Amino acid sequence: MKLAILTDTNSGISSQEAQERGVFLLDMPLIIDDKVYYQGKNLTDSDFCQALEGDQCVTTCHPSLGDLVKSWEDLFKQGFDQVVYIPMSSALSSSCSSAKLLAESYPGRVHVVDNHRISVTQKASVLKALALAHKNKTGQEIKEDLEKEALRATIYLSVNNLDYLKKGGRVTPAAAAIASVLNIKPILTIQGEKIDSYGRVRGRIQRAQQKMLLAIQKDLKEKFSQESLDDLSLGLTGFGISKDLEEAWLDLAREAFPQVRIHYDPLPASIASHTGPGAFGIGLSLDSI
Repeated sequence: MKLAILTDTNSGISSQEAQERGVFLLDMPLIIDDKVYYQGKNLTDSDFCQALEGDQCVTTCHPSLGDLVKSWEDLFKQGFDQVVYIPMSSALSSSCSSAKLLAESYPGRVHVVDNHRISVTQKASVLKALALAHKNKTGQEIKEDLEKEALRATIYLSVNNLDYLKKGGRVTPAAAAIASVLNIKPILTIQGEKIDSYGRVRGRIQRAQQKMLLAIQKDLKEKFSQESLDDLSLGLTGFGISKDLEEAWLDLAREAFPQVRIHYDPLPASIASHTGPGAFGIGLSLDSI
């Protein structure tokens, strides 16, 4: 049996990395002033920042049903017998639900995984799926394994300001104005189902980073207390930040968690459009084989 692992760009996996790892990638469209773009292809992070800061009309959407079917059919034409498709969480987009309905036309051939993840934790699921495929697991077995561990993951995001959440209608203009005056940096969390408020800090971004690291430490003691550090994956992310700030973020995390595997990937556009530039994130997930 020849099996393909397919995911979308909400995983933070670039085209180059996907090719190197043997993962197939479905591009998530982004609409700026009625024109369709794809992060990493015809839209750089710098261009995306400029669009957001320039107050252009930015909306995210999921791939068309036709594009989704074409991606599966192309893989079958390449000789694959089964496809394991790992899209972003169904709680954050209807893309997963649409894919599940389409997969009913491919019984036993297309397995759509809803493991309630996005960004760095979604990437961890993709890498686990690859490892399971190398152990000759079937598509159904991989789907069941990933969905069983779906909620064994946690994400925290620091937002530089509330301007972009205000544009998306997630906070009121009054709350955004107060946060700006008081130099408040909100911290959001994703615990599988939706984006929620976790806390806030005043002042420098380093305070938000320290609060997120403390939150991860708490999760290690409570949510993942029975797990070996070797089975955990810690992913860092950011958007609209310099290379120096990216390295500093990595250094902080490595100092706090020297025994945990750590990687960094850009924040996907579907989240960055709500956080705006200057966002940092961290995600922890259980991905034992």
